[in-house]
This record gives sequence, structure tokens and C-alpha cells, in this order.
Amino acid sequence: MDNALLASLSGLPSFILYMGIAIGLFLAFMKIYAMVTPHDEHALIRANNAAASISYGGAMIGFVLPIASAVQNSINLLDVLVWGMVAGVLQILCFLVFRLFHRDIVNRIEQGQTAAAMHLAAVSLSVGLLNAAAMTY
Repeated sequence: MDNALLASLSGLPSFILYMGIAIGLFLAFMKIYAMVTPHDEHALIRANNAAASISYGGAMIGFVLPIASAVQNSINLLDVLVWGMVAGVLQILCFLVFRLFHRDIVNRIEQGQTAAAMHLAAVSLSVGLLNAAAMTY
């Protein structure tokens, strides 16, 4: 085998570990987020509710942005786990604070109102991007 290829493949175990941690954090966050929100995102999405899909997707991307930053800037796997938990807490707080100012957001999402869902998604993405930028330790 070519030495350059062997050198490249030597990073594969680390890649698998970091990717596994990132996906595990992602799945855990999405489960917790769905438990925190009063509506059932999965049922609404199965019922073709675009608003639920938009708001849930915004939360997903808003969480993954800082996870990507944590993976890129981390010194080890524990570092990724800690900052991943920070990202999850901030994203859940984002929903809870948004709900304080938009008390009808759950009903509006359940009714399929995409404008409200897009607003929540934009806030989730904004918080996620700021969170990712702040993780440049």
C-alpha cells in the first residue's frame, strides 16, 4: 500500500470514535428535545405537518453546529461530550425561552403554521451558530 494512504487510514479509528460520539449525542439530544416539547414531533411529521418538521429540523441543525465545532476544537472525547451536553442544554433553553415570548407556539406548530415554525427554527439556528462560534477555546 502507498505510504500516503496508510498515513491517511491511520486516522480512521479516531474518526470512528468522534463520529460515534457525535451521532450518539445527536440521537440523545433529539430524544430529550422531543420529550421536552409538549407536542409529539414524530407523530406530527408522520401526519405531514410541515411546521413540525421545520421547527424540529431547526433544533437539529442548531444542535449539530456546536457539536461540529466541539469535535473540531476538542482535545479529547470527554471534551466533546462535555461541550455536547452544553450545546444540548442551550438548545433546550432556547425552546423554553422562545415559548415564554410565544406562548402559542405549540398550538401553532400543531396547526401546521409554517411561519411560526420558521421563526422558531431561525432562532434555534441562530443560537446554535452563536454557540458553535463561542466554542473556539
